[in-house]
Amino acid sequence: MGRAARPRPQEGSVVAEAPPPYEVLEHTADVRVVARGRTLEELFANAALAMSHLVAELDGVAERERQELEAEAHDWESLLVRWLNELLYWLDAKNMLFRRFEMLELAPYRLRAVAWGERLDPQRHQLRVGIKGVTRHLLQVSHQDGWWQAQVVFDI
Repeated sequence: MGRAARPRPQEGSVVAEAPPPYEVLEHTADVRVVARGRTLEELFANAALAMSHLVAELDGVAERERQELEAEAHDWESLLVRWLNELLYWLDAKNMLFRRFEMLELAPYRLRAVAWGERLDPQRHQLRVGIKGVTRHLLQVSHQDGWWQAQVVFDI
């Protein structure tokens, strides 16, 4: 499948660069993350990627296992929290560390996704911070200028 050609910017016009998929911001004893995506699917995948990146250095995590995951809520913010808490459950209860995420279905306010990763091995994986929970403090999901953005605070 070919790619569509991008229109050339006209002389004197400003071409906006794509923002990073996520950024980590300091917030007292917690960690605040801003995730972005052109679509809601990309936003939810990038939020999950940001959380995994907080937990461990992902370069050392292989995609050995595939897991289908689901979450449901009453609004986008609550769905984001449920989704991230589902991943946190898999990390805490099943020692699964995921490094790649694909949304199979994302509809108001339900998601079905696939995550790839492997069992956590402290001997091999470089751990960063332990996440205790996903909070609702400063929680926000918004759409502006063609981008979806979510802000979420993790209790560490």
